[in-house]
Formats: sequence, structure tokens, C-alpha cells
Amino acid sequence: MSPREAIRILMFSPIYFRLSTSQRWQLVREYCQRFNSCRI
Repeated sequence: MSPREAIRILMFSPIYFRLSTSQRWQLVREYCQRFNSCRI
């Protein structure tokens, strides 16, 4: 999953917009990392 795809999904969460920019990028990185590690 690319960061762009992760952002598109995470934008549906109301909590996403309460985070600072650096927290958002950290969330996107973690989301991508976990998604990609689960894919087979």
C-alpha cells in the first residue's frame, strides 16, 4: 500500500484530522508498514 492510498482510507476517520502533521505521517507510515507486512 502506498502512502497516498493509506491517506485516502485514514481520512474517513474523524481522529485523523485531530492529529498534527507529524502525527499523521507517523500514522500513515505505521498503517502502510502493518498492511504490507500482512499481505501475502
